[in-house]
Amino acid sequence: MYMGIDLGTSSVKILLMNKSGKIISTLTKTYSISFPKPLWSEQNPNEWWEVTKTAIKEILKTQDKSLLKGISFSGQMHGLVILDENDNVIRPAILWNDQRTEKECDYLNNTIGKEIISNYTGNIALTGFTAPKILWVKNNEPENFRKIKKIMLPKDYIAYQLSGIFATDMSDASGTLLFDVKNRTWSKEMLDIIGIYKSQLPKLYESYEMIGNIKPELAKEFGISNDVKIIIGGGDQAVGAVGTGAVEEGIISVALGTSGVIFAPFNNYKVVKDNALHSFAHANGKYHQMGVMLSAAAAFKWWVESINNKQDYDLINHEISEINPGSDNLYFLPYLMGERTPHNDVNAKGCFIGLTLSHTNAHMSRAVIEGVTYALNDSMEILRELGINIEKIRISGGGSKSNIWKQIVADVFNAKVSTIEITEGPAYGAAILASVGCKEYPSVDIACKKIIKDTETFTPNNKNVNIYKEKYKTFATLYPTLKNSFKIL
Repeated sequence: MYMGIDLGTSSVKILLMNKSGKIISTLTKTYSISFPKPLWSEQNPNEWWEVTKTAIKEILKTQDKSLLKGISFSGQMHGLVILDENDNVIRPAILWNDQRTEKECDYLNNTIGKEIISNYTGNIALTGFTAPKILWVKNNEPENFRKIKKIMLPKDYIAYQLSGIFATDMSDASGTLLFDVKNRTWSKEMLDIIGIYKSQLPKLYESYEMIGNIKPELAKEFGISNDVKIIIGGGDQAVGAVGTGAVEEGIISVALGTSGVIFAPFNNYKVVKDNALHSFAHANGKYHQMGVMLSAAAAFKWWVESINNKQDYDLINHEISEINPGSDNLYFLPYLMGERTPHNDVNAKGCFIGLTLSHTNAHMSRAVIEGVTYALNDSMEILRELGINIEKIRISGGGSKSNIWKQIVADVFNAKVSTIEITEGPAYGAAILASVGCKEYPSVDIACKKIIKDTETFTPNNKNVNIYKEKYKTFATLYPTLKNSFKIL
């Protein structure tokens, strides 16, 4: 039996899987998130740990605990967790969706230079990444900066609590802007620029590698064997891709979660023009290109629950299905929290464009889904320019529960979109990594081939494909037209 722990933005999910990939049990527990200032986003790592520990105990209550062999992790990426010399958390973790580091990113990208940063890391500075957050602490909280003994990512804090091992993995480290992705090592040059030491950073492992065993005192508390192995796991997008079997070139993962992600595995390291996509290490020991938008299913949830004050998604989806593709020339820009790829603009805003008296609430609902899909297609178009052969798209996340949204993705991308038999996402991918780390399977790729199965497939509707091809051309002009206006809003 293998345990996957997915430390998300709003909750931790625990999943138990047997050696053949069958899910035995799942459990989700929520924790709080703080927004102390506009565009700030923070959490208390101690709360992560207490909630996770409670969840582990609860899910194991009804299981044969002697069967548990390994635990692995998926985690929200980029978050800054800093500990002092006594392993106390110095300040709340600064999260992936926090936007306070615009000045630090400007310094890295424009004073140091994008080309230099890209040469060191394969990426440019974005407000979500970890290195700008460290610079922000250095510039704004110098007393806290001087206390730093350990710098880690969110899931690594849980791994540290369970194992006592200060570790991270290549996929999660890729999103720190401290990591030389091509050579899979910490970048000395970047550490010098930020003003930190390698001793403050965790030891690097591949996502499927064991870092140690569970602490004896925790084994006793949980009622499990001291021999339970801790496998480091990875960032939620790479581990989620493992959970959907997106580990081979040509199999693209589209995640419609809080954020939206286009994830394309590559055997070899690549950097796209102008760093329009993220170049990261994959959880299988290879590489991937990734496009990330900050508000995907979150934009639809905002529209349905906050604006319309509704909970009935089935009714909303039915109303959307009655509206013509293209929402009768209504467009929605889904930049509710700024945007990452390909625009990298903290000032980008959400807006409806083209509203007339003939438009209804249902038009606006469909426009929200289409706007998110168009924004994801920005990244897909870049992948197409790389000459990637798209064999299939596997879709996951909360948005994938909507059949109309899956069909819209198939039509906008002009590609077959498949769902998979088990849709538990990153927690499932973490359990698969645990099984590989415990030698149940010889590699991540082989594990995925044996475990992941396609179910439903959505085929592009040629008529809609042609409509969306023209609508996307218009959508692609809107952000450049409004970009300067966003800066003064």
